[in-house]
Amino acid sequence: MSKVMERFYSMVRGLVPPPRAKVGVGDVMPLVLFGVFYAVVLVGVVMMEWVAFTWLGAFWLMGLAIWVWWIDQCGFSGLRGMRKGMALWARLCLLGLFVALLAEPRMVRKDDSLSVVFLIDQSQSMRRDSVDEAKRFMAKIAAEKPMRDEIGVLTFGKGAVVELPPAEVFPFEGFALEVARDGTNLEKGLRLASAVLPDDKPGKIVLVSDGASTEGNVDGVLKQLKARGTKVDVLTADYRYDKEVLIERLELPRAVKMGETYEVAGIVRAESDGRGKLTLTENGQVVWQGDVDYHYGMNRYRIPIYMRNPGYYTYELTIDTEEGEDHIEENNRAISYLYLQGEGRVLLVTQPGGDMRDYDPIVQALRESERDVEVIDGYSLPDDPLAFLMYDCVMFVNVGAENFNAAQMSAVKEAVERHGTGFVMVGGENSYGPGGYNRTAIEEILPVTMDVSQRRVLPKAALTIVLHTCEFAQGNTWGQEITKAAIKVLSAEDEVGVLVYDWQGGEKWLFQLTPARNYPFLARQINGAQIGDMPSFAPTMRMAYNEMVKSDASMKHVIIISDGDPSPPSPALLNKFVKSKISVSTVAVFPHGNTLPPVMQQIANVTRGRFYFPKNPNLLPQIFIKEAKTLRKSMIQNKTFLPEMVYPSAVMKGINTMPNLHGYVITTPKARSTTILEVPATEDKDPVLSEWQFGLGKSAAFTSDLNTNWARDWMNWDNYKAFVHQMVTNVARVKEQSNLRMQLIADGGRGLILIEDYAPDSRFLEIGASVKGPDGKEEIVSLEQVGPRRYEAEFDLNGEGRYEVGVIGAGGEDANGEPIEEKTYGGLMVAYSQEYLRLRSNPIVMEEIAEKTGGKVLSGSEGASDIFEIEREAKSRSKPVFDWLLILLACLIPIDVGLRRIQIDWMVVREMIGFKKQRDVSRETYTNLLARKEGTRDRLYQDEKLQQARESQEEVGDIDESNHGLVGAMIGEEEAGAEKSEPDTMAILAAKRREERDAQDKE
Repeated sequence: MSKVMERFYSMVRGLVPPPRAKVGVGDVMPLVLFGVFYAVVLVGVVMMEWVAFTWLGAFWLMGLAIWVWWIDQCGFSGLRGMRKGMALWARLCLLGLFVALLAEPRMVRKDDSLSVVFLIDQSQSMRRDSVDEAKRFMAKIAAEKPMRDEIGVLTFGKGAVVELPPAEVFPFEGFALEVARDGTNLEKGLRLASAVLPDDKPGKIVLVSDGASTEGNVDGVLKQLKARGTKVDVLTADYRYDKEVLIERLELPRAVKMGETYEVAGIVRAESDGRGKLTLTENGQVVWQGDVDYHYGMNRYRIPIYMRNPGYYTYELTIDTEEGEDHIEENNRAISYLYLQGEGRVLLVTQPGGDMRDYDPIVQALRESERDVEVIDGYSLPDDPLAFLMYDCVMFVNVGAENFNAAQMSAVKEAVERHGTGFVMVGGENSYGPGGYNRTAIEEILPVTMDVSQRRVLPKAALTIVLHTCEFAQGNTWGQEITKAAIKVLSAEDEVGVLVYDWQGGEKWLFQLTPARNYPFLARQINGAQIGDMPSFAPTMRMAYNEMVKSDASMKHVIIISDGDPSPPSPALLNKFVKSKISVSTVAVFPHGNTLPPVMQQIANVTRGRFYFPKNPNLLPQIFIKEAKTLRKSMIQNKTFLPEMVYPSAVMKGINTMPNLHGYVITTPKARSTTILEVPATEDKDPVLSEWQFGLGKSAAFTSDLNTNWARDWMNWDNYKAFVHQMVTNVARVKEQSNLRMQLIADGGRGLILIEDYAPDSRFLEIGASVKGPDGKEEIVSLEQVGPRRYEAEFDLNGEGRYEVGVIGAGGEDANGEPIEEKTYGGLMVAYSQEYLRLRSNPIVMEEIAEKTGGKVLSGSEGASDIFEIEREAKSRSKPVFDWLLILLACLIPIDVGLRRIQIDWMVVREMIGFKKQRDVSRETYTNLLARKEGTRDRLYQDEKLQQARESQEEVGDIDESNHGLVGAMIGEEEAGAEKSEPDTMAILAAKRREERDAQDKE
């Protein structure tokens, strides 16, 4: 135990050794001065808000400064004089800097410049004169604002966008960004404005609006703004329409029968008494018109209708008033749908202006099979999915994709996927890939894909598009969209490049010939194109030629869109195109003087291309798709073969043999599709007839034709009628009688679904509805039973447009024990935005916003000093300065080491710079070390002699006086030497070694 304590005390003495001399007040002064200096510096930077420390508890570690000072006093540094003091201060500074680092210092920066964001309401309810006044007010404030303050602009409606972020300069010329105007969402606008304001300076929002919010809830964002200290000044666009007439809705009967008369009800709201003319149209044809008197408030008008034939009917009710009695025209109409169910029909869609022989055999075969067939061309295809409810099946017969717009193809997709309508595509030179259906909604429906790049080597094509600025409304946007539409038609391995004339860079490649499979990347490049007014055709045509001749494509084509102003290319350049078999088609768009541009016509004629002069820009997508289609003809196979049945199907019921076909279009079967007929002896097993399930509906793809071209041997085939009938029947929707009747009502910003169950027996159903809005978003809602056989649900109306509603009810079992499931479909048309239901501003909401955030209500006559107040509270921000202090710490460490380990002889330094003659090099440090070494050796020798003398004294017992004197003298000398010698490191180590040796001897 004694040994443990001895070692413990030895360790304590090592950590806190005794002082080498008596410590006086003067010895403590360096520590006190450093403590005062350190405290003054820290308190100063904190009080002046230059630096803030996150963890103040770290400063308790500064107590170690006392230990550092004590070790220095005990002589452990081995230094003297000024050098000793400097070394002590360096070590204390190291400690202080290290402790400051542990306290997590952050540099603080304060800024009292004000950042103001103007938030302008651009919704449809805002009058144009109010927006113009807001722009003038904003420009006035910006011109008078203080130099260091910032100003920015945001606009909002249904959404919100940043026109100009806050900045000291204000280069505002007008609103450049579009925002959805069919709604007012104050919450989104305020949230975006709050996000735009910088965190390191005071901020303010100036809201200019009518306060008529249709979406969102501002309570949450106002609390956040209040907590952040952001004030919202409000400028109300005040208005009130004392004379206004609008049609709230058009109510149709829930259930109708053919050959009976019913009544529709038009609900008209008026702000004053007056007289007007009501008009009701059915599928665009006027069926009723009459003068009516209306009164203040709600007016209900009943109009008779007669149901002649089954079908899908669109009714539109409009009202015309006398001049000055109405201000908003957009809310003077209402639209509603009515569907009269009858026998299912087949809708057969053909090429506009096409040959009747393409589809006559099919029509005849279906009608002989007692199918009702309606034939329309591609231009007449409905763009409303609900319009296909009256058809069991839709057939595309050799009709190209350029005859449809995106809305029409999407409507067909929705009808198949959501409503169960069947779909069949019959082949021909205008179908599948050659018809331009690659990457379209129709391709998604089909059981085959037009991408054959992974299946075989086909002749590759190259297409270059030259874009010149289109000088009509949104002309350049049209140019970008039709370019993307043309690229979609190409196969994955086909090459495409786009040339433009840039205002800054002149003629340049937007991208050179690139495989069309990179469409997502190419589309982004096209969207960012800046298209200028090209001065000459020659540079771009030369660039196109030089790139095209490098390509190994077998077919090469160039499309130029222009107004015909650029100067013509040289005959030599056109000759190069002809010799290289590169055709050029030209599209003249709105030439100056609206006259036929001869230059473009000449380019097309010489290079064996085609010249187009469309009067309507809506035709441009069709032209570009048609031109791109010319490069897909390699997918058409003109060869004779006998189809081989590879999978049994109801389509082939009773059919064992079939005649030859003489051509087809190459396609690739999709995964999970079923191939019924295929081309024999082909490497990739090309499908002739495939089918699959797509959503609730089925679709089939017949890649040959069914007319006198490729199927000429089938015209006299006994089973031709049976094959066509069974192919259509196999995919056609099966009629299901539903006992559910649905009514849809628009009420402000909400849609109401009403379902009544007309089943013979009372039952309880679980009913769910799928609502798809005009923005393509789908919402699932559950209906609640609110009465006997009556169910209701609500959904949000997100702006004007068409809302499709599909309802499924389930519950109980039928007579066969099968689960009961009934479906019904309907649609709701919101003819105008709910913004047009607001006939007066809402200043109360604006005042509440200002009050809750500490802002002001503005009148519009204020100056910059009212917005950019002189008295403002500065905001501070901080950032870590750990790295800077770490660098300083790294610099102090070598200084500390240098002060303790490096002896500088200033006499030598002076002599080196020429102040004195050179002298012998000082050997002070070396001499001192040698002296200490000799002194230690002498003491060790004396200790050994003293020990020997003591041992001799013990053995002799009695010694004479002389011996006593000798021993005493030796002991006295030793003690005197110990008093005179300075305790240093070597002496301590020697003493420690003696103690250890003595302990070993005793053992």
